[in-house]
This record gives sequence, structure tokens and C-alpha cells, in this order.
Amino acid sequence: MTVRQDQLKNGFRIVSENMPGLQSAAIGIWVTAGARNERIEQNGIAHFLEHMAFKGTERRSALQIAEAIEDVGGYINAYTSREVTAYYARVLKDDVALAMDVIGDIVLNPIFDPREIEVERGVILQEIGQAYDTPDDVIFDWLQEQSYHDQPLGRTILGPSERVSAFSREDLSGFVAEHYGPEQMILSAAGAVDHDALMKTAEVMFGHLQPRKGLIAEAARFTGGEARQEKNLEQAHFALALESPGYRDDAIYTAQIYSTALGGGMSSRLFQEVRESRGLCYTIFAQTGAYADTGTTTIYAGTSADQVGELATITIDEMKRAAEDMSPEEVARARAQMKAGMLMGLESPSNRAERLARLVQIWGRVPSLEDTVAKIDAVSTEDVRAFAETMAVQAPAALALYGPVSGAPTLVELQERRAA
Repeated sequence: MTVRQDQLKNGFRIVSENMPGLQSAAIGIWVTAGARNERIEQNGIAHFLEHMAFKGTERRSALQIAEAIEDVGGYINAYTSREVTAYYARVLKDDVALAMDVIGDIVLNPIFDPREIEVERGVILQEIGQAYDTPDDVIFDWLQEQSYHDQPLGRTILGPSERVSAFSREDLSGFVAEHYGPEQMILSAAGAVDHDALMKTAEVMFGHLQPRKGLIAEAARFTGGEARQEKNLEQAHFALALESPGYRDDAIYTAQIYSTALGGGMSSRLFQEVRESRGLCYTIFAQTGAYADTGTTTIYAGTSADQVGELATITIDEMKRAAEDMSPEEVARARAQMKAGMLMGLESPSNRAERLARLVQIWGRVPSLEDTVAKIDAVSTEDVRAFAETMAVQAPAALALYGPVSGAPTLVELQERRAA
């Protein structure tokens, strides 16, 4: 399998990987603009725009967009994150040109019909309401807000209902004008694809776009803080975030191995101690996520009202213990989990296309799998212990609690336990 990468004169980027033996392909446009790129009065508009892309273009109605892909047995979707918005499809190899035509159409030619705007506004308001009814969704929004308080990176992707209720056709068009230039777009494809054919089509579809620099996102500052809401729920939801490296920092591999060993599976420390040995919860995990210039290691658990305090303090104790006695066997197991998860995921053309786009966004190129595996293998037990020490004692922290949480310690109390 060979990765090929090109760029049009206007800055539009194309990256692809042919996967021999496949009869299908994944193809999409990744736009390097998400919730983080919004001004405060725009919060939620990147996600609204993603919805509107499927509601009609100059050439196709909403139904015709869906039928064009589903008539050939394909699948089309989109998502918005804090740093990208993606529009993608999965089709058989003979329908790659069709998929590219449809995706290019919805990205370049949305008509933003006022009637459809109102319909989709209602859908998004329902989505926001559903999120608030889902405790283990809303708690992560609160945790993000406390981690990056009063910054674009700390705001929700869906946006507040009062802003979503007020967005106009001009607001949507304005965000496109600001952020959907050719230099902010990456065409990524994997599977049964022909790079030269993709290049020719991209030149026709996107080559006429005039270059324009996108607005630079505000630099992130991990602030830390606490959000706590008492509510009569079955479970107390606990989420702790600690500042970690961004994805351009090689320390991200150490952070990911640490979180995997701490709470990434059934053999991890938190799962074994908190769930298996003490029976304090059903769900507990740790994970590390990253952005361009910052990241977070997050620990989440759901437990009963009378056990949330014990769970919180044991979590801190396990973090401190990891700095002292994380074993070579645990580190090796976490490394193996990381590599296996990455390599198994890349058997899917959809996952591979997304990886290509993200790497081009991050680095401007696609590092080889061998380089990535080598960086994972280079992380030593000493590296993980040193990182664990930082997480346990020094790293700025944020805390979110939701449900019957009156018995949970405050962030100040957890900080005192970290320092003890």
C-alpha cells in the first residue's frame, strides 16, 4: 500500500492510499475548521453548517443527495469536531467518481434554503436537548469548559440553544467565506482508489477556488476548574481531566501509553482496583486526547452516591502509585494495545482515509506506520513513570461532577490529596 500526496496551485490538498484487494473505497473532504474556529457569537455554527450541507445544493435536493449515494449501495455522512469538519462517503470502487461529485457538490454549492434552515434548526435543538438528557455526554462538555474556560476550545460543539435559534442564512454563508478556502480543505481517500484520477477530478472541481488564508485559532490555555451539579440520578458521574501534550509533541505517545495502562482496558490499574477488587462502579476508564497545542488525560467513572467519594480518592491514590511502581510488563501491554488498536483500525478504508487527512492536517505529510510504531516502541518504563508523576502531582486539573454528588470531594480536596 502506497500513500500519495499532491497539492493544487491554490493550496487544495489531495492524499490517497490504494489498498489492493478491496472492492470499495472511502473518500471525503476534511475542512480544517471546527468549533474551535468559531467566535463566541458563532458557537455551534460549524456543526449547523455540517447539517445544512445535506439539505440541498444548486444541483441536487436533499433527497437527491441521499439517493445518489444510496442508489449504488453507498453510505454518506459527516461530523464536526473541535478542529475539523468532515464530509465523507463509502462506496464501491466503480462509484468513487460519483461519491466525489456528490461530496464536492455539498461542500461547494449549498443553497441554505431558508425553509430547510428552520427544519434543521429544530433537529439540532432536539440534539442539544438529548445531550442534556444524557449525563455521560453532558459531563464531558462541562469538563471541557472547565479545562479551557472562556476560550473557543472550551465551548460545546453543538453550541447553546439560544445561539442556534438565532443563526441566519447570512451567518452560515459568512462562516463558509471565512473558513472554506482551498487551503483549508483536504481530499482524502483510501481503498480501491486511483490517485491520478482523483487529482484530475480535484483540479476540475476545486482548482478554480481562489486561495485565502483561514483565520488562526486562538491558542489554548488549560485553566482548570470545577463544575458540579446535584441532580436526582441513578448514578454519580465523575470526570477528571489533566493537562497533557498536544499531538505535535512526541510526548503524546507516553501520555497515551500511560492512560492505557492506568485505565484503558480490563487489565488496567483503575479497572482492576476500583471495579474488580472493590466493586465501586461498572464503568471506569482513562484516555488521552490531543489538539494542535494542548491535550487532556481524562478519567471517567459512574458510581453510586455513597461511593463517589471513595472512588475519587482511590483514583488519585492509583495515579500516585503508578508513578512509583508502573512495571515494564504493564508498559509493554499498553504499547501492544496501542499498536494493535491502530493497525486493526487501519484495515478499514474509512479509518485509513480519516487518518491520512488528520496527519496531513497535523504535519502537512503522512509519516509512515513504521515511524509511528517506532515512536510507540521507544517509550520506556522510566518515561511512563515520569509522566505518571507529573499527572499525579503537578499537572493542572479540571473536575466535573453530575448527579447525587454531594459526597464527592472538591477539586481543592483532590489537589490536596495529590500533593500529600
